[in-house]
Amino acid sequence: MAEVKLHGAWTSAFCYRVIWALKLKGIAYDYIEEDLSNKSALLLKHNPVHKKVPVLVHDEKSVCESIVILEYIEEMWPQNPLMPNDPYDRALAHFWIKFAEDRVSTVWKMFRSVQDQENTMKEILEMLKTVEEHGLGEKKFFHGDKIGLVDIAFASIVYWLQIIEDVAGVKLFKSHKFTRLHAWFEKFKRVPEIEENLPNWGELLVFFKRRREKLVASSSLH
Repeated sequence: MAEVKLHGAWTSAFCYRVIWALKLKGIAYDYIEEDLSNKSALLLKHNPVHKKVPVLVHDEKSVCESIVILEYIEEMWPQNPLMPNDPYDRALAHFWIKFAEDRVSTVWKMFRSVQDQENTMKEILEMLKTVEEHGLGEKKFFHGDKIGLVDIAFASIVYWLQIIEDVAGVKLFKSHKFTRLHAWFEKFKRVPEIEENLPNWGELLVFFKRRREKLVASSSLH
């Protein structure tokens, strides 16, 4: 079997998408933690365009960008499928994955910018409402009874959004408006392969609080 390696960073929501998918598929891999302030020669070799994590290296071939990696994993290792078989259901799954990707920058804007937070909060709340009403609906997971790539895409956003809420002192997902999303996320976290591979909440909180303090201090100088 060809060797599988994952270049990642422990603070990255996008890297955890790949970790969760590999674990759900039962794929053994070597994890290489990258220092993003001092990027390794290997990272620059395998991702010379964006120079970012995650990067999956399989049989010496590199695959970059988390969603592209998830799709590669699904096609390369078809066991324990993470996408529906039905063509229409697959199209719907691709739609919601793209929706997640299109909205993820809004969540990070909440963290990175201290300006115009009210509008950013409104955009995030609207996203959560849309996902709950039109994406998840009454289902256990986005694909039905089984966890899949859409769940992975949104769960990575929700986990880090809650960190950002604590850091910024606001309540968005943590408000009690999204009962179905809350129930879904609790089920997601209880899946054994996920539960055993969740990032350390306390360590993430400390890391992002420090980053936020630096951003606030920097913005006050302008």
